[in-house]
Parts: sequence; structure tokens; C-alpha cells
Amino acid sequence: MTKLQDLRVRRVGIDTWRENVAYLHRNCAVVRAAGFQALSKVLVKANGAAINAVLNVVDDDCIVQPDELGLSEDAFARLNVDAGHPAHVSPAEPPPSLPALRRKIAGERLDRKDLHAIIRDVAQARYSKIELAAFVVATNGYDLERDEVLYLTEAMIDVGRRLDWQHAVRGGPVVDKHCIGGIPGNRTSMLVVPIVTAHGMLCPKTSSRAITSPAGTADTMEVLAEVELPFERLRHIVRDTNGCLAWGGTAGLSPADDILISVERPLAIDSPGQMVASILSKKIAAGSTHLVLDIPVGPTAKVRSIDAAQRLRKLFEYVAGALNLHLDVMITDGSQPIGRGIGPVLEARDVMQVLRNEPEAPMDLREKALRLAGRVIEFDPDVRGGDGWRIARDILESGRALAQMEALIDAQGRRTSPPTLGELTHEVCAPQAGVVRAIDNLQLAQVARLAGAPQVPGAGVDLLCKVGDAVQAGAPLYRIHAQYPADLGFARDRSGRDSGYTVGAA
Repeated sequence: MTKLQDLRVRRVGIDTWRENVAYLHRNCAVVRAAGFQALSKVLVKANGAAINAVLNVVDDDCIVQPDELGLSEDAFARLNVDAGHPAHVSPAEPPPSLPALRRKIAGERLDRKDLHAIIRDVAQARYSKIELAAFVVATNGYDLERDEVLYLTEAMIDVGRRLDWQHAVRGGPVVDKHCIGGIPGNRTSMLVVPIVTAHGMLCPKTSSRAITSPAGTADTMEVLAEVELPFERLRHIVRDTNGCLAWGGTAGLSPADDILISVERPLAIDSPGQMVASILSKKIAAGSTHLVLDIPVGPTAKVRSIDAAQRLRKLFEYVAGALNLHLDVMITDGSQPIGRGIGPVLEARDVMQVLRNEPEAPMDLREKALRLAGRVIEFDPDVRGGDGWRIARDILESGRALAQMEALIDAQGRRTSPPTLGELTHEVCAPQAGVVRAIDNLQLAQVARLAGAPQVPGAGVDLLCKVGDAVQAGAPLYRIHAQYPADLGFARDRSGRDSGYTVGAA
């Protein structure tokens, strides 16, 4: 029988998205000896390192030979040995926190120790995607009590790295702004950060990539500059420029959150408790002491009513207060997309038009960003309450915000060949003359995603009309951009069934 250590590591070029997957041939002696079946959990050891992985059994010699151990991209990177290195495979022990997970699935309340154990196992990749999905579903909705949300947030902070800026600000506030999401085109962070950092405040803005939307802040900033910044590089950039617009994943801030997001994305789940823990853990890990939080409310937003917004607000305030984070919540209008572009390239265009004070810049994006930036600036103890908006406007109109954005782009690494707008287009037109009465955020986001966004940065939707605009029959409401004919076809079919626009009598 082949010895376990005689298996040679083979890098299998499959992206399993935040999950360690091992591949063994059905005729491998290890499979027969251990009685492994597909989806068994195995422990892989090599050169003093060890990872847990989910097993896939293959019959194709082109994928893996009987004397080889194939590893997915995630598993290969985590094990960190060269291809061909000998590896030892054995059955994996269940995650220590699995009993706590089962109790949560049964509807029990978990204590601090339970949730810290679960998140520790999540961060160490001991859970399969199936187990992660069980946790995400078991904690969906308001199935987490507020103390459980607090413990979950603490645990997500503890398993990652933390930034400390107090030596840089001499006890002053480290500020940030965040939106709970759900509103297409709402790229206010890319305006708030250059405005408040031009004012002299420290704003280390780390963002997630899109979960269920056509673009996140990190996806849109990546059109202009690098966003995957290692921990130390991120620290130096913030020291030099007062801020950043980066993806939090490569910096190791709240790493368990990125693993959970990999399951939440295909399930389209963004529950209140997980949302609070995700947002606040990353803000605190990034060293923020003061946060302005945007909760949009609208019929097709994540939060549909003022009552629901107030309930979510209280949950955010409870957890933030317990963790000594100063929180200012703004409940805003989420009845339609903000700006004109939906998708990374289009949203980056809107942001730069506002920063350049161009006449065609979307005014709703400009005004909302100024309101949010004004509230952040009022964290400055030298600024009187009510003066923040005026200061933010002066910074924008003077060109200082644009200069600061250019400095941030250069510091993070300017894209020398930025992605371009998708050349394949289709216009969706008004079925009758009248006035635009409503725009469905969810429908427009879905059209943009079917067009390819955010994976294809140049894909998306360019809005030509907003709520309140008068339109003629046959006039274009929005233009779909795609890079590939199949994507354009998917988006065109979806918009043909439902444009997402309601046009009524004037």
C-alpha cells in the first residue's frame, strides 16, 4: 500500500472561493485504505504546516494521478509548499465548535465563549461551505439576540489583525463612513474620504467587495488604483495621505467576515446581526474611533421602512457603544439609485465628475456625499456643529478634494491601463409618455449584474432618467453596457421582462 506521505502535492487550478478543497484519485491507495468518500473532511500535513480540506474524489488522470494530492488554489496557498512536495493525508477531526453550531441551528442562544469558538474555527478554515451555510442561515434575520451580535463582533475582531493610529492623531478621532448597501451607484465613500482627509482627518477606509450588488467601493476604486494592499503597505499609505480606499481582505482585518461573505453572496443573505458584526468589526479592526453610518430606506432598499431602520439603528448603537465606537447614524432616502452609473467603470466616472466639479456630474451623488462628509467633519472637536457641510463643500469646490483623491490613487498604485466601458450596448425605452414614478433598485442591480458587473468592470447600467423626469414614449430610460454578447443577452432579456421603471401620467 502506498504510504500516506508518498502523495505528491499537485496544484489544481480551480478557484473554490474561500474553501480548501483536496482532490484524490479514486484509485489512490489512501482513498481505499481510509474509506474516504466525496465531501469527507481531511487533514493535510506538509513541511510542518496543516490545513483542513473538503475532499473531492476524481476519476480523471488529467486532474490528479493516483499517487498525487491535488489542492485547489485556496488550499495550495494556505498550505504554502511547492508542487511535488510530499504530503500526509488523514481524516480530519470535527471543528471543536461544532456542538455550539448545532445548538444554534436548534434555536438556542449562544454565549461569548460559543461564538468566539465558532469564529475561530471559521477563520482557521475548519468549516466546510455546507457548515458555513448552516451558520449563516441559523443566524439570519433577527435570530441573533443583541448580546450574541456583540459577541460575534468581538470574535470577528479578535481573529484578525488590528490597526492602531493613536500615535498618528495624538488622541484625535480616527473617522470612517459606511453604508449598509443595497442602493446601486451609491459611491459616496469615494467622495467622503478625499474630502475629510483633505480637511486633515485620518480616515482608513476599508471596504468589502460586492456581495449581492453590481459594485462595492473596493470594486469601483479598483478601476482607478490598486485596492489589495498588504497590512504594512496600507499602514504606510494612511500615514502618508491620511486615508485609503482599500479592500479589507488582504490586510487581514476581520478575516472571518470575508469567509462568511463567500457564503452569504450566493445565498443573497445579509441579515441584521451579521451585517452589524461585519461592518463594526472591520471598522474597529481598521482603528476607527468615530463612524458615520448610512442606512438608506426605500421600497426596494435593504431596509423598507422607518420602523425597520430604527430597529437596525438601535442594534448598531448598542454594539458600537459596548465596543467604545462613537457612532452617528443617518437614515437617508433609498427610493432609487444614487448617481447615474451602476457598475465599477460607470460609478468611477460619476465620482470623478463630482470631484472635478463638472457640470454634468450627478447632483444627487454630490449632495449626499457632502451631507455625509459634513457629518464626519463635525467629529473634529474644532468644528462647530452645523458647519461641516459648508467646510465639505468648500473643500470640494476648491479642488482640494480632487487633488487629495489623485494623491490617494498614486499612493495605492494608479492603474496604468484602467478598464474601459463595455462596447456592447442596449437601450431600454419608455413604453409610454409620462413621468418616471419609481425605479426598482433590486431590478436595476440585477440587470447590471447580468450584464457582467462587477466581475467585468466595464459592464453595467447607465441611467438616463431618474424619478420625476418627464419622458416621451420610446425615449431611452437607461443604457446597458456589456463586454460579451451572452452577458448583454441575459441583461436584455431581464430588462425586457421588467425594466425596473414605473412610468405614469404627468
